[in-house]
Amino acid sequence: MSAEAQEVAHDTVEAAVRAQLAKAFGGVRGIIEAAVPTIAFTVCWLVTEELKTSLIVSIALAVLLLVARVVQRSTPQFVINSLIGIAIGAFFASRTGDAKDYFLPGILWNAGYMVGMLVSIVARWPVVGFLIGSVTGDPTAWHKDPGIVRLCTRLTWLLMLPCAVRVAVQGPVYLFGGGDEAVAALGLAKIIMGWPLQVAALAAMLWVLGRGRTPIKPPAAA
Repeated sequence: MSAEAQEVAHDTVEAAVRAQLAKAFGGVRGIIEAAVPTIAFTVCWLVTEELKTSLIVSIALAVLLLVARVVQRSTPQFVINSLIGIAIGAFFASRTGDAKDYFLPGILWNAGYMVGMLVSIVARWPVVGFLIGSVTGDPTAWHKDPGIVRLCTRLTWLLMLPCAVRVAVQGPVYLFGGGDEAVAALGLAKIIMGWPLQVAALAAMLWVLGRGRTPIKPPAAA
């Protein structure tokens, strides 16, 4: 879709960001696909205490979800993202032999996202602003409007919050926990703080977006 067509489809900043957020989260199916392999790994480990078996089951389920996407000719982006994360977690865990290392890449990923978004807020270039830039065709024009910058700053705080909560809860469990209890706690925390927390953050963002109607101003012609 061209920038002009997108401007017609989304005549306000709020509508544009809502549409882009829906794409970014992948809808209900994308959220479920991200959670299923983690649930399978955690349950399998608690039942068998076999790291190799748990990793195989987790990866196999992710591959099946990917095959289903390909067969249905729907976008495999979110399954691929999940599969990459699972593969990295499996690599960490298989190298150390410690099942809790399966969760380390996710903790580091969330920490990286948190730091990146915090830096963008401090620099007054909140990352959500670039969602608007992807609609208008100019990635930085939104920054000239202080009202849009303030809106995007609030939204970026809300987007960052789930990452901060995950790191604050899962980090100490990973660092100081041990044995089956740590694996169970990390698995449960990842599931509870995965899609439920993300949906809550998305709902809060949509509530903020629903309160205003900021017109999108296309970039001036040169």
